[in-house]
Amino acid sequence: MRRNRVLAAGAAGLLFAGVLTACSDSRADGPVTVKLLQFQEARADVVKDLIPEFERAMAEKGQDVKVELVTDILTDDQFRTKITQQFYSGKAPDVVDMGNKNVTGMAGAGYLLKLDKYLHTWEGWDEYYPSVKDGARERNGSYYSLPHEASVQSLFYRKDVLERLGIDTSQPRTWDELIARLKQVRAKTGEAPIVLPAGTAWGDGSWSEGLLPVVAGTGSTLYDDESGKWKLRSKGLSAAFDLYADLVEADLLPVRDLQNPNPWEPTKYRKFPQGTLPVAAQGSWGWKYDWGPEGSAPIKNSRERIGTWDYPALVPGTKPAPISGGGFGYSVNADAAHPDAAVELAKWLSSGKALAKQLAAVGAVSPREGLSGTAPYKNEPSLLQAEDELKSSIQPPLGDGEDRVSQAVQSATAKIVSGEADGSQAADAFAEEAAELLGSTRVAK
Repeated sequence: MRRNRVLAAGAAGLLFAGVLTACSDSRADGPVTVKLLQFQEARADVVKDLIPEFERAMAEKGQDVKVELVTDILTDDQFRTKITQQFYSGKAPDVVDMGNKNVTGMAGAGYLLKLDKYLHTWEGWDEYYPSVKDGARERNGSYYSLPHEASVQSLFYRKDVLERLGIDTSQPRTWDELIARLKQVRAKTGEAPIVLPAGTAWGDGSWSEGLLPVVAGTGSTLYDDESGKWKLRSKGLSAAFDLYADLVEADLLPVRDLQNPNPWEPTKYRKFPQGTLPVAAQGSWGWKYDWGPEGSAPIKNSRERIGTWDYPALVPGTKPAPISGGGFGYSVNADAAHPDAAVELAKWLSSGKALAKQLAAVGAVSPREGLSGTAPYKNEPSLLQAEDELKSSIQPPLGDGEDRVSQAVQSATAKIVSGEADGSQAADAFAEEAAELLGSTRVAK
C-alpha cells in the first residue's frame, strides 16, 4: 500500500466538515453535556487539549455541546472492573475510550450503543482499512466501537547487530529459515537471540503479543464468528506450541528472563537495546513507548538500527504476513442522554488533525486513509511504515471469552518455558484449561 503522502487542503476541509453533521438531540434549550472517560494518562492529556476545538467547531454549526473529560488513571484490569460496575449501576459516562477486547462483553450485555446507522451514513467510515473494520465488527455484524487507532504486530530486529555478525537480514520466508539464522547468532554470541512473550509473568502479552500472532498466520480457525465458539485444537495451534518448544529446546528463548516477575525488563528494556538479544516480537507501539526517544528504553537512531519482519510462515501453504493488533476505540453508552452528540464527539476525535494528534501522542497507527499528510502524524515515519503494512495484515477473529483463552495460553506456555511440557503436551493442557474456563457452550466440538 503506497499512497500519496500529501493531503490536499481542500480534502482536509471536507473531512473536517463531514464529521459535523447535524445532531438532533443537541439543539435543546441550553448546552448539551457529554461525558468522556479516559483511563490512560497519555490519551487523557492529548484529548484534554482537543476538547475546546470540538466545542468551537460545534458552536460554528449552531450546536451548544460541552464535553466533560473524566480522567481516571487505572490499569487495564482495574478499568474493566470499574467500568463494568458503572454500567451495571447506570453511572457510566456517555463516551468510553477503550480497547476492543472490552467491547464484546459490554455490547452483549446491552451497555453499548449500536453505531451502525451513524457509521454507514458517515463518509469517514469509507476511509477505514478493511482489517480495522473486521476487527471492530461484532459477531452479530454490528459495530459498538469506533476505532481511532490500529497497530501492527511484527518481529523487530537489530539490523546493526545482525549485519555486524554477518547474519542475513532479509525477510525470512519460514520459521525454519529464521531458526537457522537464530542458531547462527547463538553460536556467535552464546546468548538467546529472540523473545516471544510466554508464561504467566508476562500476563496477557503471552497471548496477544506471543502466541496469537503466530497462530494468526497459520490459516487455522481459532474463533468462529458464525457459531461464536472457540476451536481449541487445530493444526495451527499445535504448530505454534511446537514452535515454542523447539525454541526452548534449542536455547533460543531466554527462559530465565521469561520467568522473571517483569520479563519485559531484561528482554525488551535491557538486552534488545544492548543488542545482546537482537530479535523481539513487538507491536508498532514499540517505536514510541519502548525504544523511541521518550520510551522506556530509548535506542539512539532507532530507525536506522531497527528493522521489522513479517511473521514467517509456520505451516505449509502459508506465507509471511504482518498481524493486525487492533487498538482503542470510542464506544457510546446505550443510555446516553444525548447519543447523537456523543457519536459526533467520537467521529470528530477520529478525524483529521484531532486524530493525527492522538496517534502521534500514543504511538498508534492510523486506522484510516488520509492522515499521512497531516501533522504531527506525518512526522512519524515508523508509524507511516506500519500503516503501509496494515492493509495487507491478517486480522485474527476474536470473540467473547478471549480473557479466558489468554489465561490458558499463559499457563500452557509457562509449562514449556519451565520444561514441564513439550509442544503437544502444552497444546493438550491449553485445550483442557481453556475449555473448562470458557464452558461447553463457547467451545466448538
